[in-house]
Amino acid sequence: MDVYAAKMSRICVIFDLDGTLVDSEGLCNQAFLDLLPQLSDTVESLTQRYRGKKLSRICADLEDRLCRNLPDAFEQHYRQRVAELFSRELKPMPGVLEMLEVTNFPKCIASSGPPLKIRQALQVSGLASYFGDNFFSSYEVGSWKPEPGLFQYAANAMGFMPGQCVVVEDSEVGIEAAAAAGMKAFRYVRKGEASPCRTGDEMSFDDMLQLPQLLAHFAER
Repeated sequence: MDVYAAKMSRICVIFDLDGTLVDSEGLCNQAFLDLLPQLSDTVESLTQRYRGKKLSRICADLEDRLCRNLPDAFEQHYRQRVAELFSRELKPMPGVLEMLEVTNFPKCIASSGPPLKIRQALQVSGLASYFGDNFFSSYEVGSWKPEPGLFQYAANAMGFMPGQCVVVEDSEVGIEAAAAAGMKAFRYVRKGEASPCRTGDEMSFDDMLQLPQLLAHFAER
């Protein structure tokens, strides 16, 4: 993206990926159940427990709950299983394609996932053309939500100040990271899910088709 053009625009939209743009969280947690059949959880309960969290912390929690160490190659096998599920089943979240068609602000993705996973998710879901190479990974930046570093890095790379950025997130750690970075947060709550308690100045919405108008209102401030 041309940095000068970015600076001439009013805002930049920084999207989370998993559970916000793509319906991936159920697949990611299904991979845990596939590899660890001794778990008695449902996909839904694992999704609620681990939403937005760093894989190393999830694995540590799984070890505590199972009272044993995971195999040394567990992360490799987990990544492979997630890639298999993505290739067959990954879809964009409802309304995302329509929303992106009419969202003309500069935009990027800031995800806790590794770059290979991000790229595959965008390609399989049909979203790659909307972002190009404008995606940033915690694995490359060295900062994981709820730390603000990933969002701050994305804003700087896109040519914006934090106060000009809107973060679109579905996880508590993402909302915390946006606040720590000095950015406005819009929390996506999927229809049918309970609305979480507000922890700051974030605005909640449950329909991606509402987002363009919310962004326009923010840009007019």
